[in-house]
Amino acid sequence: MQTYFYQLADDITARMQGDERFTCTFSAEDSDFVRMNKGVVRQAGSVAQRSLTINLITGMRHTAGSVSLSGDLSMDRAWIDTMLVRSREKMPHLPEDPHHLYATDVRSSEQQGKNLLAKSSDVVPAILDAGHNRDMVGLYASGGMYYGFANSFGQRNWFSSFNHNLEWSFYSQADKAVKSRYSGFEWDLAAFRGKVDWANEQLDVLTHPSHTVHPGRYRVYISPYALYDVVGMLGWGCFGLKSHRTKQTPLLHMLEGGAKLHSAVTMFENTHDGIAPNFQDAGFIKPDYVSLIEKGELCNTLVSPRSAKEYGIPTNGASGHEAPESVEMLGGEIQTDQILRQLDTGIYINNVWYLNYSDRSACRMTGMTRFATFWVENGIIKAPLSVMRFDETLYRMLGENLIGLTAERDLIMDSTTYQMRSTESGRLPGALVGEFSFTL
Repeated sequence: MQTYFYQLADDITARMQGDERFTCTFSAEDSDFVRMNKGVVRQAGSVAQRSLTINLITGMRHTAGSVSLSGDLSMDRAWIDTMLVRSREKMPHLPEDPHHLYATDVRSSEQQGKNLLAKSSDVVPAILDAGHNRDMVGLYASGGMYYGFANSFGQRNWFSSFNHNLEWSFYSQADKAVKSRYSGFEWDLAAFRGKVDWANEQLDVLTHPSHTVHPGRYRVYISPYALYDVVGMLGWGCFGLKSHRTKQTPLLHMLEGGAKLHSAVTMFENTHDGIAPNFQDAGFIKPDYVSLIEKGELCNTLVSPRSAKEYGIPTNGASGHEAPESVEMLGGEIQTDQILRQLDTGIYINNVWYLNYSDRSACRMTGMTRFATFWVENGIIKAPLSVMRFDETLYRMLGENLIGLTAERDLIMDSTTYQMRSTESGRLPGALVGEFSFTL
C-alpha cells in the first residue's frame, strides 16, 4: 500500500506543469466491524478503502480535490488526470490566499505500526461470552489504519497503526444501562474480563430502585470516560493559537485573568503514543509532545500552518481546527481500589451526555448524567441515581475543587466511524471533585 501511494505521488509529480506545485494526502483502512444487539451478532463485515486528496498550488492560489482509489494503477491514474484537469480549470477563477502555508523543507519519515491484533474470529466469541444472558449491545472495530503525505518537492511520509476498539453496554431497563469501553493495540483477555466484571457489578445495582437527590453541590467521582468528554470540549477552541489571538478561547480567564487549574493537572498532546499520524496535510511534522497545561498553568498553543502564516510564528503541525488529537493527562495518587472509599458519600459518574458550554468565556459546561451513575454512601454503591443536569466551570472542576486524580489511566479511542475510523484518542485518569454543582 505504501509503495502504491508513492507510485501515485511520483506520477502526480511528473504531471505538474509550469510553476505548479502540489501536496497530497493518502488515507486508508482495512477494518473488521462487528455490531451486536441482545448479546448476539447482528452485523459483521470488513471495510477496505483508500482515498487520495490533491491540493494543486499555483502561486498564492490553490484548490483541492479528492478521489477514492481502486487499487488499479491505470484506472486511478485516469481519475487523477481528470481531477487535475478540473483543478486547473478552476484555478484562474480563485482568489489568492494570503494565509496558505505548506512545507517546502523536505522532511520525509516512516512510522510502521506493529500488528499485534488478534483475529476478529478469536475475539468475538470472547465478547459474546461476556454478554451471555445479558442484553448486550455494542460495536467492535479492529484493523489497520494508514496515512501518507507527498509533495512536489520530494517529501514522502508514511504512518500506520493497528488497534482495536470495543464499545458496549449492558442494558437493564428504561434509561438504565452500563456503558463500557476497551481499546488497545493487543487483545488482553484478562484486562477485558476485568472490565466485564466491573460492568456486571454495576448492572446488578441498576436493579435497585433509583435514588433521587435535590439540586445542589455534591462530592463526585468522574470516570476517565466522562472526563474524556469534558476534555474533548476543550478541543473547541481552548488550545488553538487563533482562538487565543482573537480572544475567543474558553480559557480566556487563564490567558488574561491569571486563573489556574489545580497543580495536579498536566495535559499535553502526545502524538508519539497516539494513533494519529505524526504529520499533517500541509506536510509539517508534528512534535512528539506539545505541553498544553503544566501543573495547572496554561502553556503552549496548537499552531496550524494558516495561523502560523497569519500571525508570523512557527507552526507545530496542528491541524486546521487546532484541537488535540492524542490528548493525555497525567494521573495522581488515588488507587483504583480506593476510589469508592475516597468518594465516601456522593455521586459516581460513569458517563455524561449532551455536554456543551453554558458560558463559553467562563469555560462553564453543562450536561446530563447518563447510563450507570450511582449514589454512594460510606464508600458503598447504594443505588442508581436519577438523571441529573450539572453546570460547572473547568476552574472549579479541575481547579479549586479538585481533590485528586487516579494513578491508573485509561486509553480511550474515539469510536466514531464517519468516512473512516477516527484517529482521535486520549489517555486520562479519573477525577475526585468536591462541591460539584447539579442544577436539576
